[in-house]
Amino acid sequence: MKKLVVLTGAGISAESGLKTFRDAGGLWEGHDVMEVASPRGWQNDPELVLDFYNQRRRQLLETTPNTAHKAIAAAQEHFDVTIITQNIDDLHERAGSKQVIHLHGELLKVRSSEYDHLIYPWEKDLFMGDLCEKQRQLRPHIVWFGEAVPMMEPAIEEVMLADHLLIVGTSMTVYPAASLMQYAPQGCPVFFVDPRPNLGPGLRSGLHIISENATTGVPIALEHLARI
Repeated sequence: MKKLVVLTGAGISAESGLKTFRDAGGLWEGHDVMEVASPRGWQNDPELVLDFYNQRRRQLLETTPNTAHKAIAAAQEHFDVTIITQNIDDLHERAGSKQVIHLHGELLKVRSSEYDHLIYPWEKDLFMGDLCEKQRQLRPHIVWFGEAVPMMEPAIEEVMLADHLLIVGTSMTVYPAASLMQYAPQGCPVFFVDPRPNLGPGLRSGLHIISENATTGVPIALEHLARI
C-alpha cells in the first residue's frame, strides 16, 4: 500500500464553517495576533487568551467534518494515509482519519503552563484556577508564535517517506510548515488543491495544481492519485 501524506491548513476547515482566525488586516477575531497567540500575550493577559480559545472551542464543538475531511479518511482504504495539519481542530479525526500530526497543537486539549508533558483532553471552558496535577495553571495546548514546533521533526520524517503528497487548504507560505514540501522524495507526485494557488517561482517537477476549494478539489485529486 503506497504512502499518501496530506498537508492541510485553514482552508479545509473553513468549509465546515470554522473561521480562519486571521482576517485581511492580520487580526484574529479583532485581536492582534500577539495578544492571543504568544507567550507574551499569555503573560500580559491570560484571561483574554483563555476567553479567546474558549470561544474557538465552543465553535468547534458545534462544527462537523465536511466532504473533504471525509474523502481523505476514505482514502485510507487505498493508501497508507498520514495527515499533517496546521489546524488545531479535530475534524480529521472525527471524519475517521487515524494518523494525524498536529503541527500547531490541538484545541480540545490543554496542558500545564510549566510541565509541557502534562496534557489533558478538554472540551469545556478553561479558566484561571484550573490546575494540572502539579498545581500549575493549565493553558491551551497550542503552539504560539515564538514557541518551538515539537511535531515538526516527525512531520518531516513522514514527508520523506511519501509516495504521494496532497496539499489542501494552505497557502504554503507560513513557516516552518511551508518547508515540508521540500522534503518530499524526488519524483513524488504533489497535488496542490487551492482556489487561488500562489506558489511563486521555483515550482518542483511533478506538481499538479487543482484550482478548486477543498470540498471540490480533494475528491478530484484523490481520483487522479488512484490512477497513478
